[in-house]
Amino acid sequence: MPRGGARNRSGPAPDPTSGRSERRGYKLTALPSEGYQDPAPKFPLPRTSRGSEPVTRRFRAREVQVWEQAWTTPQACAWAMEPWRHDVVAEYCRLKTVVELEPDANAALVAQLHRYRDQIGLTPAGMRENGWAIAADEVGQKRDEHSDAPAAPPRSSSRSKLKVVGGQ
Repeated sequence: MPRGGARNRSGPAPDPTSGRSERRGYKLTALPSEGYQDPAPKFPLPRTSRGSEPVTRRFRAREVQVWEQAWTTPQACAWAMEPWRHDVVAEYCRLKTVVELEPDANAALVAQLHRYRDQIGLTPAGMRENGWAIAADEVGQKRDEHSDAPAAPPRSSSRSKLKVVGGQ
């Protein structure tokens, strides 16, 4: 009978800077720090009835807004290349809307929301699990280096304000 090791998050996470990971060819996919620049795809889930028509409209408007916000993230660049994830991302958006708008949203729904965030890579653990990393914004760093704005004065450390008291 097989034993351990092949389950999600079992053992230490692969370290892309380790020699072992390098020998195994493990590399993280770099996602652009500026996020996804194209328009979000059409929200794929059907409209749900939430009681009265105004409540249903408000719910739908919010879930579409959450969907559009999600599609501005760096992770959306990976989702765009994997259309099979779109329904999962939409389910996350719907659940997030339920948790936000429904007064009876319980802890189990909040826990499920966190699992969705992991699955679609919106948490650090989820990004590692998917093999993603957000690339450094090298253009922004260069722009900041060459900025004409005067440098901020150095901040003094709290340590410099401490005094040693002779004691007992």
